[in-house]
Amino acid sequence: MTWIGSPLRGAFRLLSYLLLTLVMLPFHLLALALRVTPVIRWLPVMYHRMVCVILGIKVKVNGERSTVTPTLFVCNHVSYLDIEVLGGLIPGCFVAKAEVATWPFFSTLAKAQRTIFVERRSNKTSSSRDAMMQRLNTGDNLMLFPEGTSSDGTRVLPFRSALFAVAQLRRDDRPIVVQPVAISYTRLDGIPLGRYWRPLFAWFGDLDLVPHLWQMVCLGETQAVVTFFPPIDIDRLGDRKKLAEYCHRQVSLAVQSANSGRPELLPSLDEPTLTGLDPAPRP
Repeated sequence: MTWIGSPLRGAFRLLSYLLLTLVMLPFHLLALALRVTPVIRWLPVMYHRMVCVILGIKVKVNGERSTVTPTLFVCNHVSYLDIEVLGGLIPGCFVAKAEVATWPFFSTLAKAQRTIFVERRSNKTSSSRDAMMQRLNTGDNLMLFPEGTSSDGTRVLPFRSALFAVAQLRRDDRPIVVQPVAISYTRLDGIPLGRYWRPLFAWFGDLDLVPHLWQMVCLGETQAVVTFFPPIDIDRLGDRKKLAEYCHRQVSLAVQSANSGRPELLPSLDEPTLTGLDPAPRP
């Protein structure tokens, strides 16, 4: 792919990002040590919003974020930028693959935000579910990427129903609220991104992180479209597989709509549409 962007812009952004992180991280760690809950939950939101400003990411939001606490937000995964975009909209903790805990620098930030690291092996599913449930029981929202990895931003990979196991559990005898969320990177300096240019923001496959990150910070202004669908729970669908299928269908249509600039493809944001999923009968 042809190199585009300004190295001077990239250097300025990286320096600004590092300075912001060095200033705000000690305050967050102090809040964690003192267990100051409002600061623990909302300081990361401010931080991620400021990072989006530094990186030139403008976020367009469709729909409304669930105000129920806690909520399990399930979203497609395109890039490391998803953390900044979603983290600036949702107060909560991320669920990430275990490999992230070994990444230099970024693992420190992930642990500071109390990220739950999930093993992909099936024999570790129950412990991951217990860790997520414990966090939900404390009143923390969780952000889950049920594809299990990042995609190319053009399509949404199948959602792993095993990662929805936590939705089968109950809190105060009520099902966990689940909200599907879709994210797409749609424009660069106002120009729609096609399939060829989308990998400038989508980090997937065997792409090396450092060269990709450097190219990205050198680019101009980016638009990210985030779509919140009406919340739902497992009682309305019957089991985790149907819940995963429903969420995948909604998110896939929203990604297709955002990427193509065709809002008529966007599913309804007013009421969950369960057509074709044979939802469980409601009492």
